[in-house]
Amino acid sequence: MKNNFVVLFIILIIVGFSISVVLPKGPDYFGRETKMHLGLDLQGGAQLLYKIDTSNTAGKSPAEVQSETVDLITRRVDDLGVSEPVVQGTKVGNDYGVLVELPGEKDVEQAKKIIGKTAQLRFYELDANGHEVPTDLTGADVSKASAGTDKSQAGFSSVSPIIYLEFNKEGADKFKEITKRNVGKVLIIKLDDEVINEATVQTEISGGKAQIEGIKTFKEATDTARLINEGALPAPIYLIQESQVGASLGRDAIEKSLIAGLIGLILVAVFMIIYYGWLGVAAVAALIIYTLIVTSLFKLIPVTLTLAGIAGFVFSIGAAVDANILVFERFKEEKEKDIPITQALENGFSRSWPSIRDSNIASLITSGILFYMSTGLVKGFAVTLAIGIAVSLFTALTVTRTILRFFIKNK
Repeated sequence: MKNNFVVLFIILIIVGFSISVVLPKGPDYFGRETKMHLGLDLQGGAQLLYKIDTSNTAGKSPAEVQSETVDLITRRVDDLGVSEPVVQGTKVGNDYGVLVELPGEKDVEQAKKIIGKTAQLRFYELDANGHEVPTDLTGADVSKASAGTDKSQAGFSSVSPIIYLEFNKEGADKFKEITKRNVGKVLIIKLDDEVINEATVQTEISGGKAQIEGIKTFKEATDTARLINEGALPAPIYLIQESQVGASLGRDAIEKSLIAGLIGLILVAVFMIIYYGWLGVAAVAALIIYTLIVTSLFKLIPVTLTLAGIAGFVFSIGAAVDANILVFERFKEEKEKDIPITQALENGFSRSWPSIRDSNIASLITSGILFYMSTGLVKGFAVTLAIGIAVSLFTALTVTRTILRFFIKNK
């Protein structure tokens, strides 16, 4: 009996902690805000599909180019400050592509501008006929780019934004040699074939530093410096599809999903109580605790909740109830034997455990396959389903059992 009180105490602690996490303005845990993270279909935002041009990838396989592109775009999207973005490789027909989801993003045009730039920084000199000739100095030779203002204009009411470049050792040597042979001539800097600076070299420049002038706004300077720092995409990308989900559609989806889930919970609760009586009351109590724990885990991990994810959660409720039904049916069979009711209860749990274990392991394996072999919405379904199944094992075999032990003791 002492063990029962210990288990009950632990359950109460878990429930109390879960409630504090689930509350809309609950405390922060583990150094981060505990809030529900909503996906694109619930929060609204933009979905962008890019095709990667892998026709000239310097000996890299298309899969390698795609992987590098996903990593770089992920860094660019993170810099935009988008909450819970999704950047993943995909196939566009027979070609390789990248799918980008930006939940809650309002300035989609700016996001497309940042994401879609190849960001190839090149330096050009002019030949005797005035034709542009690319040098061997590129953005790969830049160790750091930063946005600032023209220090020579200090004290003026307005100053011009500038991008300061610092080269690595090899880049510094290249830049010194380029400026040495182009004194009195024009040096051109381009970003993705767009001229961003054109100036006459006054003298040989050593020290491995340069600056880009003529930037219109400080924001443009900041964005360009960030692109240079993050490096160029390994191949050009082209936006082939764009779709946007309005915030009102997301709110409507949340409301309908919550109503559907609540109706489902009520119907299950009513069925369990009518059919199993006091056993059903214990199952409903365990189901409420199950819902609290799962919801708190969604916020703590955190899980980006989508419509498919909600479907996975609702589906896992069925698994939680199914485990209770297996236990109750076994318990009823054991009660018909000439043994104490407490022994019948323990037999009911122990003899139903193999069936519960095997069915849930099969479901977890299925969830794992769905997660690793699919993308997007199906992954959200797999994650919430797996979490729900894992928690249902705890509530069915620990929470329900503890509640029933106390019911029987006081029955």
